[in-house]
Amino acid sequence: MHERPSWDEYFMAITAEVAKRSTCTRAQVGAVIVRGRSILATGYNGSPAGMPHCLDVGCLVYESRTPDGNIEENCFRTIHAEINAIAQAARNGSSIAGADVYVTHTPCIHCLKVLVNTGVKRVVYAKAYKLDTIEELLDRSGMQLQQVEFAG
Repeated sequence: MHERPSWDEYFMAITAEVAKRSTCTRAQVGAVIVRGRSILATGYNGSPAGMPHCLDVGCLVYESRTPDGNIEENCFRTIHAEINAIAQAARNGSSIAGADVYVTHTPCIHCLKVLVNTGVKRVVYAKAYKLDTIEELLDRSGMQLQQVEFAG
């Protein structure tokens, strides 16, 4: 008998497929925004539309220091998958308040702040990424964070 994936597994599989469009050379990240079992928007990390991609011209990596003194590396060229998905929803006139977002990796602190302000209620992720940096925001915002094991 064929076992059907749960809804979370189903949307996470789609998220993994979306991530394959990434033009980032450091990590392929995908995001899918869902409400009521309907996909509202998708996004992957890469350059803004019409701009050169890291795959083609290289990354513009810079270093910054977190408040606790750790050094982070980021790329000026890349927009994160969550922000691209939010932009797609806005461009198409789709409210994402009350929605869930599926991401291949936990959001960075900046993306999580934007997700909180958009009214997203739950973040479902496959791989943990810098969880310690988002703990306080998760606690204060009431945002749900849930890991879904995904082998895809």
